[in-house]
Amino acid sequence: MDIAATPTLALACELIERRSATPDDAGCQALLAQRLAPLGFRCESSVDNGVTNLWARLGDARPLVCLAGHTDVVPTGPLTGWQSDPFTPALRDGYLYGRGAADMKGSLAAFVVAVEGFLADCPRPAGSIALLITSDEEGPSVDGTVRVVERLAGAGTTIDYCIVGEPSSDARLGDMIKNGRRGTLSGTLTVRGIQGHIAYPQLARNPIHLAAPALAELAAMHWDDGNEYFPPTSFQVSNLHAGTGAGNVIPGTLEAMFNFRYSTASTRDSLVARLTALLDRHGLDYDVAWTGHGEPFLTPRGRLVDLASETIREVTGVEPALSCSGGTSDGRFIARICPEVVEIGPVNATIHKLNERVLAADLESLAAIYRALLGRLLSPSS
Repeated sequence: MDIAATPTLALACELIERRSATPDDAGCQALLAQRLAPLGFRCESSVDNGVTNLWARLGDARPLVCLAGHTDVVPTGPLTGWQSDPFTPALRDGYLYGRGAADMKGSLAAFVVAVEGFLADCPRPAGSIALLITSDEEGPSVDGTVRVVERLAGAGTTIDYCIVGEPSSDARLGDMIKNGRRGTLSGTLTVRGIQGHIAYPQLARNPIHLAAPALAELAAMHWDDGNEYFPPTSFQVSNLHAGTGAGNVIPGTLEAMFNFRYSTASTRDSLVARLTALLDRHGLDYDVAWTGHGEPFLTPRGRLVDLASETIREVTGVEPALSCSGGTSDGRFIARICPEVVEIGPVNATIHKLNERVLAADLESLAAIYRALLGRLLSPSS
């Protein structure tokens, strides 16, 4: 197969060639705007603290259907681990290789090709189409989608349906729809002891020994049962540091970085309260700095979930499962102004890995899913 043999594959390759490591967009959004503007889209680009954001809209009528995603990619890792240059798209054994092939330049290409095909069939849709694209999804996510959402909310703009192109599929294209995501809550715990000589422990207080029982209890704690859509809340320590590097010094402090991934069965306030109550019960001298937070979001079964499931069955023959597993996504920001948000995208087996890849044939099928779903949501007869 010629690497440019199909429209979605060709555009995906053009995007992969742009070295858009967070927060550098590297011209990806300009390329997308060049394809959208001739279709009548009003393309508004903004730069917030080095992050490039694109809001492109066609029409003013309701409902407004938004296709959302990101042009930034994670670092490549060691180039010696790649079979080919990660920013030179390569086709091998039916797979397209390159950084961002699955997460998520393939989806962006499928968005554009789907919109072009839908408008060729339906030049006067019964509603509006928008694309919301950022270069800050893989990074801190503080100057990307959230900034666009804030501006839209300030202007009184709401979105009726949103399809996020995150790689949601598990084993094959279409086998999973993400209809929500868990919340994330991160913090750094500092436990204070008294530094001293390791031969005179009676003159010191070892914060490692003091904190260990509390950390073990936090790791074993049952936070909630989850619910129909979400797995139970989890607590994980990601980094632990104490000591001066010397083998004969009892450290004065211990620092533990931790994270909750939580379901809608818990709240930020409930998790904070339970964690601090446990630390207090252990009699620790401590501080907690809360370093990051994202609310969970959920789209229950309804029009968008039902139509997305129907569309995937029609295009792929696969019955999609609903899931809220995995990490966070920018859907959490869009959900503030949109009641129905789902994530539909390629297989996620190689995202953030060396030799990231996607089946080339899946890109055209993905474009067909997006195109058919636009038809179900915006065709005059729908």
